[in-house]
Formats: sequence, C-alpha cells, structure tokens
Amino acid sequence: MKVHNFAEHPSLVSQYLAEMRDINIQGDRLRFRRNLERLGEIFAYEISKTLTYKTVPVGTPLGVEAQCQVLGEPIVLATIFRAGVPFHSGFLRYFDNAENAFVSAYRKYKEKENFDICIEYLASPHLDGKTLILVDPMLATGASMELSYRALLTKGNPGKLHIASVIASKKAVDYLNSVLPDDVELWVGVIDDQINAHSYIVPGLGDAGDLAYGTKE
Repeated sequence: MKVHNFAEHPSLVSQYLAEMRDINIQGDRLRFRRNLERLGEIFAYEISKTLTYKTVPVGTPLGVEAQCQVLGEPIVLATIFRAGVPFHSGFLRYFDNAENAFVSAYRKYKEKENFDICIEYLASPHLDGKTLILVDPMLATGASMELSYRALLTKGNPGKLHIASVIASKKAVDYLNSVLPDDVELWVGVIDDQINAHSYIVPGLGDAGDLAYGTKE
C-alpha cells in the first residue's frame, strides 16, 4: 500500500487540521464542516494528479478547436456515514461528474470498551473497472474502512482503490496495509501514533461526527 502523508510537506492541510483539533475552535460546527469540505477539495486535487486522462477536441468561440485533457477513467466517490458526508462533499465539488456510493458503518457497543463494527446500509453503482475513492475523516483501527470496502465489493471489483482520511492512527495504517491489495493508495492529512482504550485516535480531535452535526444518544 502506498501512503501519501500530507504532514510530511506542510501546507494549508496543516492549517485546517490545526483548527479542527483546537478545542477552542472546533466547537464551531459550521467551521468544522467547512474545514472537512476544504480538506476534501485539496485531497481530490492531489489525487487527480495520479489519474489517467485523454485528449479531446473542444470547440471554442473563435471557431478553432482546442485539444484538451479530460479525465479518462470513471470515478466513484464512496463515503461512510455520518462524519464522512462533509469530507465527501469536498471531493464531489472537484469530481463533480463522479458516481457516488454510501455505506453506513458504526460501532455497536457490547460493553464500555468492547464493540463490533456493523454495516446496515449500502447504496452503490456498479464498480467493475472503475476508480473507487473511499473517504472517511477518521481512521482509528481500520476495521470500519475494511468492512466498508468488503461491502462495496459486492457491487463489483474496482480497477483502482484510493482511501482518504483526515487523521489516521499508525495502527490503522499498518492494519490496512496487511489486509488490502498492494496497489491501494492511502491519502492522510496526518498519522497519529496512538489510539486509546476507547479506540479513539490520540491526540486526534474527538468524534468528528459529533463535531460536525451535534452529539448523539
């Protein structure tokens, strides 16, 4: 698995991440969601540099055709509810003609620190041969991401898989590297070293879904 870590080359990704982590700023839900969207836009642009393009003639007002480069592969943007929605929206602003897929994956707690990952909903186009970009802001253990990918495979085999997360734990990166195909590309804003007993990333930023949309019961 090839890992692209934006933290290795500081950019505006680092600025937006700092705001999302900051306990004095992250309580502004509108700003938190917008930062997720902006990161999605930046990630989408960087991923676009790795895709294939084709040359097509485009008519201009001067009556002369220009030879232009356009995407040469079909894109499917997939996200995991609910924290992934604003991150996905940022991607969709750039890949505006992409097809879209949605997966509901959540932690079902059996005890205080013991949970299973459950998937109850999947909506996806046919995936055979397409480029799948699977996005979720937080990659804590990697279990939700792996199960979501396995669920999506019921809709076909993508030709290429990109995974994008704002913050990942080292444990999750190592786990995905062990269970996903070798040609997968992982894009992360930063990799944190630890997860705590509740499987939250440390230092992380807390619950991205709650910060974006409010707490849940």
